[in-house]
Order: sequence, then C-alpha cells, then structure tokens
Amino acid sequence: MSGGRSWASARMKSGVYSEVDMNEVPGATLLERVVSLEKDAGEGGYFLNPDTAFVKDLVRGLIVNEMRFGYPSCPCRLGTGKKADDLDIICPCDYRDPDIDQYGACYCALYVSPSIHRGEAHAGPVPERRPPRSQRGLKTREHPSPGIPETLPYPIWRCRVCGYLCARGEPPQLCPICKAGKDRFEKFME
Repeated sequence: MSGGRSWASARMKSGVYSEVDMNEVPGATLLERVVSLEKDAGEGGYFLNPDTAFVKDLVRGLIVNEMRFGYPSCPCRLGTGKKADDLDIICPCDYRDPDIDQYGACYCALYVSPSIHRGEAHAGPVPERRPPRSQRGLKTREHPSPGIPETLPYPIWRCRVCGYLCARGEPPQLCPICKAGKDRFEKFME
C-alpha cells in the first residue's frame, strides 16, 4: 500500500468510531471536504497523501469526529469530546509541521512532504508527539527572552497551527495564513 496506508489505517480501526458509523457520511459531503482540504493544502504550501482512497478514509474519519464532537479531531487519535482538551489534535494538528519536517508525513499521513506526494518516497510510521494528558498545557518558558519588553500595548497571539503571530486585543477570527479558526490561537505574550 502506498503512502503509509497500512499503519495509519490500523490506527483508524482501533475503535475510535464506536458511536458513529463511518458509512453514515454522505458521498457528496465527503467529496466536498476532500476538495476543500486539497485547495487549502495547496494554498498553504502543503500536500495531501497521493493515495486518494486513503485520503477519503481519513477525511471520512474527520467528518465522523466532527459529527461526534463538533470539531474535526485527528481520526488517528482518541478525542475527549472536550474541544478545549483537544485543540492540539484538531486537523491540521499542532504537530503536523514538525512531523512532516522530521518524518515526511503527519501522524495520520494525511499531509505529506513533496517527495512523498511525488511518489519519490513513502511515508512510514510517525511516533506520537502529543504529550501525555498530565503534561498537556504546561508552559515551558519560565523567563522572558532578553531584549523583549516585559509589557506590550497589545497581547501577542500565536496560531497553534502555523505559528502566525499578531499583536491585537483579540485573536483574528481566521488565521490569514492557514485559515485556522480563532479558537486555535493562544496568547504568546502579554
């Protein structure tokens, strides 16, 4: 199977979809979402897995999770059903870019490197980067960086998906770079 399909498919079949049947997703909805993801990926400089059947399975999983939880959490991870706890695994997840940089694909292999997209390489297993539940949300920066003022006129907001930064009273409704929603922003500095 191409594009890392076998190991990622095993993740999807691990019992994640017990409440909503994957077959309940209408074909038109599935096709619309695939086309939308392809467009958004291309505009953002990303590539989807070249295995179209695999992509459809993953997108079906995203839609099922959206039906279950109200947000499209990664179909290869167990969501809690609490959006605030799962913000890091809403597709595209916070781990996509480092996974692609290091392994050539994101955890579920929906997004892949240009070489995998062109068929010059194959996606392999990607280790889980998501910290254990007890360590999620812990801030690692204890001291401000040198040369950066202690206070700013506006807070700095960071998009958790692409890293976009902006200084304003509230985060934007939509990230101008990756199109992630307002809820995917975090206060970076105040």
